[in-house]
Amino acid sequence: MLTLVPTPIGNLEDITIRSIKALESADLILAEDTRHAGRLLQHLEIKKPLRSYHAHNEHKVLDQLLEELKSGVKMALITDAGSPGISDPGFLLTRACIQENIELSCLPGANAIIPALVGSGLPCDKFYFEGFLPVKKGRNTRLLFLADQETTMVLYESPHKILKTLKQLAERLGPERQACVAREISKLHEEFIRGSLSEIIHNLEERPKIKGEITLVVSGKNH
Repeated sequence: MLTLVPTPIGNLEDITIRSIKALESADLILAEDTRHAGRLLQHLEIKKPLRSYHAHNEHKVLDQLLEELKSGVKMALITDAGSPGISDPGFLLTRACIQENIELSCLPGANAIIPALVGSGLPCDKFYFEGFLPVKKGRNTRLLFLADQETTMVLYESPHKILKTLKQLAERLGPERQACVAREISKLHEEFIRGSLSEIIHNLEERPKIKGEITLVVSGKNH
């Protein structure tokens, strides 16, 4: 059996009781970064074998993991933060388990998308999740696609690229398009920067350095 276990994106108290029980009952925990996972497990007072599972080795280790799962090993998959499979490793193994009829459980829990979306103050009855934009190839195509989206959009971005992305969005969507930069969600320095794209750009340009995990929410074409 494979259990996909969400982990806190900031505040360690965001982990659910069910997630803790899943980690405690696992024979093996697959982790995106074993050092990061080790600190979480130490905090939770859980001692379980850890194995590295990340974007650079997930294809290579897939067959071995499937054989172990078929033999009866109970595995839990965690990433550094949030839900496995959402802009993080998890999809490949999940799909393979379904194809091989291996029991699969996906637990609900912490993620950055919903708090950023609801806290943005923008319409959230419907939304489109883009994740990370391509760094180079295909980036302009995706920006043009987003320009025509009528529902609220949610993107992930790194702190050192957020200004570039905001400026490109302002060029293609218009500087008055409403948006929100949600920074460090659930952490000590959580911050929501709301306003038009031009206002947010001005706000961030006034800062010496932009830090932290960032989720960007942008209003749709007709809002």
